[in-house]
Amino acid sequence: MRTIKKNVLMFMAVIISMAFMGALTPATAQKTIVFADFGWDSAQVHNRIAGFIIEKGLGYPVKFTQGETVMLNSALIQAKGPEAPNVNMETWTENWQELYDEGLAKGKDAGTKEGFINLGANFPNSVQGWYVPRYIVEGDKERGIKPLAPDLKSVFDLPKYWKLFKDPEDPSMGIFYSCIPGWSCSQVNDQKFEAYGIKEKYNIMQPGSGPALAASMEIAYKRKKPWLGYYWAPTWVLGKLDMYQLEEPAFDQKIWDTTRACAYPAVKCDILVHKKLPEQAPEVVEMLKKYETTLDINNKFLAYMQDSKADTDEAAQWFLKEYESLWTQWVSADVAAKVKAAMK
Repeated sequence: MRTIKKNVLMFMAVIISMAFMGALTPATAQKTIVFADFGWDSAQVHNRIAGFIIEKGLGYPVKFTQGETVMLNSALIQAKGPEAPNVNMETWTENWQELYDEGLAKGKDAGTKEGFINLGANFPNSVQGWYVPRYIVEGDKERGIKPLAPDLKSVFDLPKYWKLFKDPEDPSMGIFYSCIPGWSCSQVNDQKFEAYGIKEKYNIMQPGSGPALAASMEIAYKRKKPWLGYYWAPTWVLGKLDMYQLEEPAFDQKIWDTTRACAYPAVKCDILVHKKLPEQAPEVVEMLKKYETTLDINNKFLAYMQDSKADTDEAAQWFLKEYESLWTQWVSADVAAKVKAAMK
């Protein structure tokens, strides 16, 4: 009988000990923060910046689920299963507007567990437009370049300067480097050519890939040559090269829907979380509300990746070191100290 009592007491002691140890390690019971790991570098770097801070500073486990825009954002709305994302660090909202509107509406509906909430901008807006190297317009004393087209300010000045951007395959025309075939911006640029009245002066060149388009710009820049074409940000190439965006009429939805004779619309890049995350991980959501970068910062860490052949984890570490004064504003001093201690 005493042996039975002794065994019972020992068993109870083990249970109490396990409960006590569990109380000492709350991170094991904390919500796993799952990031929508889209297929472009800037989103993946933001995921790893935020993920490192959350894991090392706030003590939550993190995970990255890879996939494409519609699939991951649909999963974010539903948040079912351990692989479903509960955080989107970089929305590019207008690219999936209908689904975004659905997710936001469900996020406000108390009658469903589905939906997400918007925590605000990661960086204010993306940029799309037509560019030339800045030295074409303003020159570059350090590189010994005199301005070749000081009056080139807007797209309407292009007909006057077609000879500057002469097509090597057709010397009677200028050349414009447009989007990759199949990209929506390819059709947009074709329409802009008509609307701006420059079709008779320029041929449109469509590189076969994104890297080929970037390479055409970088090669011309290194050789101090003229280049004219479409590009967007955040991207490594606009972080690395000093390019000048040509002016266009301000974006107007009615004009955009008809002739495209206006600037590209800025696409929102906000941070979304599943509607239940504020109660499941309040410290995480508070940090993400404060998380904000700039277009210039995005361009710079992407340029660092290109120049250093760095992966997204290395780019995140570079950001944490280079922009310590920024990210430490998102967290308490204690959390910042933990993050710094964990940095490579």
